[in-house]
Amino acid sequence: MWSSIVITAIIALGVGILAGFLAQKYFISKRVLENQKLADRILEEARKEASAQKKEILLQAKDEAFKQKKELEKEARDREKELKKQEQRLQEKEERLESKLEKVAQKESEVVAWENRLSRQERTFTEKEEQLQQLIEQQSRKLEEISGMTREEAKDRLMTDVESKTRHEAAKMIRQIEMEAQETAAKKAKEVLALSIQRYAGDYVSEHTVSAVELPSEDMKGRIIGREGRNIRAIEAATGVDLIIDDTPETVVLSAYSPLRREVAKQSLERLISDGRIHPARIEDIVDKVKKELDVKLREIGEQATFDVGVYGIHPELIRLLGHLHYRTSFSQNVLQHSIEVAFLCGVMAAELGLDQKKAKRAGLLHDLGKAVDHEVEGSHAAIGAELAKKHNESREIIHAIAAHHEDVPPESLLAVLVQAADSLSGARPGARKELLENYVNRLEELEKIATGFEGVHRSFAIQAGRELRVIVDCDLIDDDATHLLSKEIAGKIEENMTYPGQIKITVIREKRAVNYAK
Repeated sequence: MWSSIVITAIIALGVGILAGFLAQKYFISKRVLENQKLADRILEEARKEASAQKKEILLQAKDEAFKQKKELEKEARDREKELKKQEQRLQEKEERLESKLEKVAQKESEVVAWENRLSRQERTFTEKEEQLQQLIEQQSRKLEEISGMTREEAKDRLMTDVESKTRHEAAKMIRQIEMEAQETAAKKAKEVLALSIQRYAGDYVSEHTVSAVELPSEDMKGRIIGREGRNIRAIEAATGVDLIIDDTPETVVLSAYSPLRREVAKQSLERLISDGRIHPARIEDIVDKVKKELDVKLREIGEQATFDVGVYGIHPELIRLLGHLHYRTSFSQNVLQHSIEVAFLCGVMAAELGLDQKKAKRAGLLHDLGKAVDHEVEGSHAAIGAELAKKHNESREIIHAIAAHHEDVPPESLLAVLVQAADSLSGARPGARKELLENYVNRLEELEKIATGFEGVHRSFAIQAGRELRVIVDCDLIDDDATHLLSKEIAGKIEENMTYPGQIKITVIREKRAVNYAK
């Protein structure tokens, strides 16, 4: 049926094309006749106007007619070629359609055969299922007669027995697993932390906010000050450091919070003193030269830190920023030395826990990277460091560990928790930041005293070396909503009255206990 329809459509299309060709040929011949008449009329008019122009006009008319005839014949030939191509394409399509129809018919016969086989199998399965159902019903009736219970009663009793035994065993197993996990986890955590502290003992250098430069003589003070103080103003403007020239013999004191600026000023001043030429132009040249040399030194310091830790493949810009940390302090502790210590502690703990040591060391070394530029960029140093690591193609785990080491974002991996623990060990344990044991104990007592000073607080405990304060409140005086307000008030008072490294987490605990005795 489909093939006859296609053939009829092809024949109709061919007839239409042929009719169009004949009509076009008729119009072409008609145009030729019209042109011929035009030539005759032009010839007649030319004959009347002037005999001299007669031949010329006739030739032009004949040439024009000949050209048009050639063009029309060419167009007709092109049309004929196009029609032949279309006819050929239609013939090819017809052949392809016939081939597809044959394949469809073949597939249809195969599908019919499959349907017949499936129908026979379905009938067979149905008969067997009915036989099995009859056997099951017979066996069930026999079992009910033997046991004296219906099927539902037997099912309920069985489920009750299984549920009771299973629940008892499950509760016993859960309790045992919880106890073992708590004991094992606490013991393992203490072992890992103790081993990490035992295996690493770093040196600490206390940083100050002033540096002293020795002078060869008292006369040099006047040359440093210069006429009307122009030299000292030029040094302070170029370095950003305050120069203190007092009665101290043969000494100039440099004062600035930035150790990097103090280092630039110290080296520049020493070179100016040894050179002897001290004037504003010379001061600017020396300071620029020292800054460039110090930039090279920063890279060398950063490379040495990565070599000491055993971490490689860090972006050169991150290495330069690590060098900057050598001239940054946090609570009088050198930040680069702190980062190196955190890297070693992370590596030790990762080895004990079976994690990737190199990745742990890398995260520990880079965790305080944001402190190199936090005075220039807004935001916390953890967020700034994570952004720098992301910019220079560090892995997602490293970036997250940097961002989460002060819980600006919740830790989502063991690596982030390791960096948090190592940072706490390095920064908050007694002596790490030049804090005497007595001051350390006093700080913890002051924390607890501030918390217990609020109404409704029952007891308070400073834990994790003063990094966390847990406050237990009286549930009859403080409700759930008031606990959030109380934690904020305690945090605000601690910020106003205390100086401490890092941050302190305040956890307010409220619980209701009902106790009675059966006699």
